[in-house]
Amino acid sequence: MSSAQQIGNYRILAKIGEGAESHLYAVQDMKTKQVWALKHVIREEDKDLRFIEQVESEYEAGSKFDHPALRSVVKLIRHRKMFKIQSVSLIMELVDALTLDNSLPSNYVDAVKLFRQVAEGLLHMHGRGYVHADIKPTNILVTEDKSVKIIDLGQACLIGTVKKRIQGTPGYMAPEQAHRQAITPKTDVYNFGAMMYWVLVREVIPTALPPKGEGESLYSGAIAAEDIKPPVPPHEKNPRIHPLLSRQIMDCVQLDPEDRPASMEVVVNRLELIQDVLENPSEPAPEIVGDEDTRE
Repeated sequence: MSSAQQIGNYRILAKIGEGAESHLYAVQDMKTKQVWALKHVIREEDKDLRFIEQVESEYEAGSKFDHPALRSVVKLIRHRKMFKIQSVSLIMELVDALTLDNSLPSNYVDAVKLFRQVAEGLLHMHGRGYVHADIKPTNILVTEDKSVKIIDLGQACLIGTVKKRIQGTPGYMAPEQAHRQAITPKTDVYNFGAMMYWVLVREVIPTALPPKGEGESLYSGAIAAEDIKPPVPPHEKNPRIHPLLSRQIMDCVQLDPEDRPASMEVVVNRLELIQDVLENPSEPAPEIVGDEDTRE
């Protein structure tokens, strides 16, 4: 078997994705026959070291969690040559699922159930001292039975971390991420609120980034902070959205962390209430309609 068909003791079954200098495969352990997902990063030059370190950080965080809404991280393998790390392999749970942007909920009850699972997974992370810091639709897997798995812990960090570089995804990034301030559970609250907003409205929320060149910003077309306006409440974009759910989202995406819910536990409790309201209405829960019906 050629080296292209295996990585270490793992036989490659299929390539299932790729990211920043990484490749994701479905693999089989040649000894145990167990099937896993394997993220592989190769160090081809010195600048690739930060991608190696990111995978190491992902393992350091992921190994601390054991919640059904979080993809399990099993093992980190460092492949060395002459005592120098040439590549790393992160062994993870293989999940048969689609990303949330490709498996959207069909009605508001299902949407809230999905949101609640994500919030519970984030609450578990916070309880273990970590923040995910990159919640967005493409980092949520949805299985056929509508269970969720939060993935990609590449930006996860200890609560209170101040990062040297701006990290996050415009449209979901909290203001404190864009301005290299401390990352806290309320950062995840914002990311989560922005994700909910997109799922229901199909619009991202503008992010205020420093001018290009400041804080090693990688993003062009930055929007000045003074030009940022609160998003239109979801229920004003689409009156089918329950006002309580709309209010929950708007509370989560407040620019000032102090104005957001106090913790992810508060968010979970509110979602439980909203789910109960939607499951016991006077009329059946409406379906989520297409983009043409979600805009003014």
